[in-house]
Amino acid sequence: MAEPLPWLSERQRGQLRTWLDELRRAPGWSGHLPVALLDRCWLRLRSVPVAALAARLPPDTSADAPELTRYRQLIARGLPGLTAQQLCWEEFGSASCQLAQQRFWQCQERGNHGWTLARYLELVQAYRERMESDAPRELPLLVLARPGSDDAHQLHWLQPLGLSMRHTCA
Repeated sequence: MAEPLPWLSERQRGQLRTWLDELRRAPGWSGHLPVALLDRCWLRLRSVPVAALAARLPPDTSADAPELTRYRQLIARGLPGLTAQQLCWEEFGSASCQLAQQRFWQCQERGNHGWTLARYLELVQAYRERMESDAPRELPLLVLARPGSDDAHQLHWLQPLGLSMRHTCA
């Protein structure tokens, strides 16, 4: 079986086995379960409780601002862009709408390696579902993209036996 992360040291593989064993022993879902984070630049592997993941790796929530969410809803209902914008300005105020747009575009320019609120919530939901199923428990490993790159963080689900990994780009 090919190892998708061949650069991991034996010590790091041991850490992963320890965290997988912790999952095996866990009575069920909780915010204390580990999420493994691998910093590729420094080959640093660490664990963060799932409840602390958003604080350690803040997701980009700029696209989920209420002003932008409402604008997208109005567009989806078939309203022209200008009309949708005017309705949002009436509902939230023009300054608030402009600030939401500014924050959104700043985050787009700065980049967040695709780590959005939606991806964060998908990881938490998938983790919970895996913990509540009868299947062997899998540890989420986020391989962090290199700073300054356009790459997205990569999510892998580690399986207990042999540290085989299933990669998902979500």
